[in-house]
Amino acid sequence: MIRAEFAILGAGAIGSILAAHLARAGHSVTVIARGDRARAVERDGLRVKGLADFSARVGVVVEPTQLEAADTLIVATKTPGTEAALERLKHVRVGVALSIQNGVLKNELLAQTFGVARVLGALADTSGELLPSGEVLFTRNVNLPMGELTGGITDRARRIAGMIEAAGIRSSAVTDIVSMEWSKFTVWLGLMVLAVTTRSVSWRYLSDPDCARVLVRLIREIAAVPEAQGIALVDGASGAPLRTILDASEPEAVAAVRAAGEQMRSRAPDHRMSALQDLQAGRPLEVEETLGYAAGKAGQLGLYLPLLESFHHLVAGVDRIRRAGAS
Repeated sequence: MIRAEFAILGAGAIGSILAAHLARAGHSVTVIARGDRARAVERDGLRVKGLADFSARVGVVVEPTQLEAADTLIVATKTPGTEAALERLKHVRVGVALSIQNGVLKNELLAQTFGVARVLGALADTSGELLPSGEVLFTRNVNLPMGELTGGITDRARRIAGMIEAAGIRSSAVTDIVSMEWSKFTVWLGLMVLAVTTRSVSWRYLSDPDCARVLVRLIREIAAVPEAQGIALVDGASGAPLRTILDASEPEAVAAVRAAGEQMRSRAPDHRMSALQDLQAGRPLEVEETLGYAAGKAGQLGLYLPLLESFHHLVAGVDRIRRAGAS
């Protein structure tokens, strides 16, 4: 049976970047992976390039029953199938569990599996791409904030964030992680829709006046969901000027989005949303766990959000048609 300081569920781009950095820093790291990816990591280790250039060896678990305990479990898979994956890990003695997946459903699923007292909120303002070669391209290293779902900063949040920061991934313990998670999610949903429908690198649709206008209107609509739950939306969690988008006039908000696009053009011209990476690689899109979750929550709250509902169905259709054409 295996015990690890860090167990990371998923060996995609962000999971691999985290695992490699923590292993290089001397921590005991086990990744939970499957299929060709698991075999490649066992054979070649984790290979990172871009903002960092190195290789690291980590433990690999294919069968979750092999894992007995982990001080920290980090969930870094795509959202489809998360509930089933966590069901196979419910026997693991976990000190702290956190997820850097897209969306906010993740915290509910972790709490159901390990108990809410063992869960930290977290998000990754960090980007990478798993290349066909098996290498991971590390493209953005902004912040990986984490904190208590009830608010405040605790020693365990400081400790885990400190280890990740010291390993080379920018991280911090924060007091308002729920607000930050919803803030990122609100922007991410809009960006996902634009990425999937335009199939373009990020800066192009951010800079385009019509795409920027659609993004502003969609984000403003989605923002009603956290606001109806009393969750404040804040800047600094999404890489976009969220408060300007919400508070300024529409022309001013569009101009702010376009300015962010021009910044991305100069700093990360090849950046693609993970949803676009999935679409172009033939992987399932994270539709129901993200757009579907937000639309469902809006319905529970009695909100009528026509743009969100329409784009939920459009992206679901794009995903279904693409997969049917690939079969």
